[in-house]
Amino acid sequence: MTIQTMRQTFDAMRAASLRAQTPPWSERADRLKRLRALVKDNRKEIAAAISADFFNRPFQETELAEVFPAIEGIDHALSHGRKWMRVQRRSTGLWFKPASSRIMPQPLGVVGILVPWNYPLNLAVGPMTAALAAGNRVMLKQSEFTPRFAELFATLVRASFAAEEIAVVNGDAEAAREFSSLPFDHLLFTGSTAVGHHVMRAASENLTPVTLELGGKSPAIIGPGAGFEKAVERILVGKTLNAGQTCIAPDYVLVPEGQQQRFIDSARRVFAAMYPDLANNNDYTSIVSPRHFSRLQELAALALQEGASAVPLSDMAPDAATRRFPPVLLTGVQDSMRVMKEEIFGPILPVMSYGAIDEAIGYVNAHPRPLALYLFEKNRATIDKVMHNTVAGGVSINDTLLHIAQDDLPFGGIGASGMGAYHGEYGFETFSKMKPIFHQSTFNGLGLFKPPYGKTFELMMKLLVR
Repeated sequence: MTIQTMRQTFDAMRAASLRAQTPPWSERADRLKRLRALVKDNRKEIAAAISADFFNRPFQETELAEVFPAIEGIDHALSHGRKWMRVQRRSTGLWFKPASSRIMPQPLGVVGILVPWNYPLNLAVGPMTAALAAGNRVMLKQSEFTPRFAELFATLVRASFAAEEIAVVNGDAEAAREFSSLPFDHLLFTGSTAVGHHVMRAASENLTPVTLELGGKSPAIIGPGAGFEKAVERILVGKTLNAGQTCIAPDYVLVPEGQQQRFIDSARRVFAAMYPDLANNNDYTSIVSPRHFSRLQELAALALQEGASAVPLSDMAPDAATRRFPPVLLTGVQDSMRVMKEEIFGPILPVMSYGAIDEAIGYVNAHPRPLALYLFEKNRATIDKVMHNTVAGGVSINDTLLHIAQDDLPFGGIGASGMGAYHGEYGFETFSKMKPIFHQSTFNGLGLFKPPYGKTFELMMKLLVR
């Protein structure tokens, strides 16, 4: 889509939204059902396209991490959306009665969504579901790193939706910049913190409100009262899904002092059981591009040069031809190392130790607030201590990743990991104007408070301000 076509498409959507500013639930539900059918009926072709873009990604992983949550989110909206869009009664202050107050959810208009490459289906359909449930039109900019999926999805959308309902934009970084500069009624971006700055700057020219789903270094803390072996297994599952190319993947691990070797030994056993014969195992996802593969190699090599030690979890060496990058643990890392300064976004996992749990809490709090935090612990007092004394976009206790799969929980970052949230009703509200309405009664006391001010006014103010 050319820049001129992009702007023409936006203008047509804006005109359509003005013609039908508050579509009924029947119309919104129809769009959601068409989106559900698009995903469900074409899931094999979608998985094949994504696998080809990554060089290899198992069909099962796309089903689990993309198709299932996308359909589950749509079903949740279909079950609850009619209730979300109802006018909500609110209490009216005693001195303003018998007037009434209410909140009317209203579509914003045209919503822009910038989709990343790591989960190109789910991170498109999830925000689209919320925006459509709220009654909006949607423009979608897909990543140039997943071109086969992008072309397929654009074709499927054109076959299922009118251009004024959903429009898909494919193109490079220049297209993304132009897309971000359109005067959307709301813009959602999922991606890196660095690019998030550019998106927010472009949106600010139009005073477009933004939701930024970024990333950061999400810690996994194994507490002193954790089930250690199970904790290692669940951390490895969260780190190896999509080969660690997940915005909420555990980025580093904090283990009790003296437990580093135990973690390493357990991680080796767990990975060998999950991915036997890695070189010939199609259950393990490739790195999305040569550029991203080289970046991970540089991160690991530089960490070793700076004094860290590497513990590979497989005998297989990284393979540039297949972009298969086996997981590697790093010990002896320092905050000054590049690997501890930026989000890893791949299967490299620093393992650090702490003394008391307060030390682990202090380490997390000394760094930018993460998109996710994982705590493995059985003791309720320790859980409460960590929960009350850390801040993160979301938390899973005794597991990884799964808070993002809960449709009744908001998903979003805080600070450098993002702003705003979506999923379920929270997404509906993000893409709605929750319009407050005060309805004055025919009979009211307004006359007691207007000029000229005199003794009646003074008496009333004494009653109000006591």
